[in-house]
Amino acid sequence: MALRFERLTRPALRSLLIGGKIQEHGITVERLSSGDLRYSVNIMVDGNRIHRVIGRESEGVTREQAERAIENFRTKAREGRLDLPIGRKAHRTFSEAADEYITRLDESGGKNVKVKKRQFKLHLKPYFKTQRADRITSFTVQNYVRSRLAAEATQATVNRELATLSHFMNRMAEWKWIRSDDRPQITKGTEPRKKIVILSPEQRTALMRGAIGDQDATTWLFVAFGLNTAMRHSEILRVRWDEVDFESNRIFIPEAKAGQREQPITAGLGAMLKKERSQREDQVGYVFAVTRSDKKVSYRRRMSRQFERAVIRAKLDPQKVTPHVMRHTAITALVQAGADLPTIQRISGHKTLAMVLRYVHLMGEHIDIAIAAIDTGIFDGFTPELHTPKIEPPIGRAKIVAINRTKAR
Repeated sequence: MALRFERLTRPALRSLLIGGKIQEHGITVERLSSGDLRYSVNIMVDGNRIHRVIGRESEGVTREQAERAIENFRTKAREGRLDLPIGRKAHRTFSEAADEYITRLDESGGKNVKVKKRQFKLHLKPYFKTQRADRITSFTVQNYVRSRLAAEATQATVNRELATLSHFMNRMAEWKWIRSDDRPQITKGTEPRKKIVILSPEQRTALMRGAIGDQDATTWLFVAFGLNTAMRHSEILRVRWDEVDFESNRIFIPEAKAGQREQPITAGLGAMLKKERSQREDQVGYVFAVTRSDKKVSYRRRMSRQFERAVIRAKLDPQKVTPHVMRHTAITALVQAGADLPTIQRISGHKTLAMVLRYVHLMGEHIDIAIAAIDTGIFDGFTPELHTPKIEPPIGRAKIVAINRTKAR
């Protein structure tokens, strides 16, 4: 049904004075100082205000064109509602989706929930605010990165936030909040490489003794896993007794960064696990099971505090020696033992060989041993001489006019 205008009529527009305005049905017409008329629209569509200048009368713009512009805005809004998830009357804003995402992670025992809460609260939500969650683009993500770096955040910090943002977008697609095609391309920046900290044999022994002396009865087992398997912190805590093959000394890992794999373990760890299982009531469930019934998951999420106590007992620096250092130490020991890179990759569970190469330290003892193998000792056998013709001294008095140097043949 066509709109009926009572104020915004042709006679009213012709009589409009300079600086004067007439507004009706979201259309505003203003008489400019040049005498021209300017048309603009100001309407609400699906809770969003749209304010646009349509153009001037001298450009051929009329009231009818302003009406068509309004209809186009509303048509696009109706088309956008066709993509709405089931049960939704409007698309989720970034902040709304973020709150729901954190709630779901908290209820399901997701990883690093506290860190993600902080990242969303302090940085991600204040930046993206009320933008539609399905309209976050690679361009807006790049602008976020630039704003964070301009605020003197380190590249490593920004990369952690981008990892959270990427996980957030992937979960929204998985939960059908957005289409898979709506996920932006998120690329992390290059970080300055940190020095890999490894433990000496003496430090490993001290750490194991410190773990055995801890008040938590499973701290020693956690350290034994870390030093004897090169497994990641989270992988260790998700091990189940029914996934351990004591005959082949293998652990089946169904979830890992590079996908499921068979994790080799040392014979010594296999024997320790077999003895430990015989003393447990539950010989099928999680090795690091929770002891409280009010927990949302059946296995422990972190062993950081227990590990820190063991580090302090071993008289090591807790700022440098983290649970991941055990993984670095085990992989480096494999390199120093002369294991080939594909074998190390299978044990460590890295996605690519390039990631394993980080552990081939240039100044490592195994490098010195390897380079010594091609030392032929040729420089002790002879001393290089200058191969140029010898000039005989002149007989009697003579004036040297010039010396002609000839090339050695």
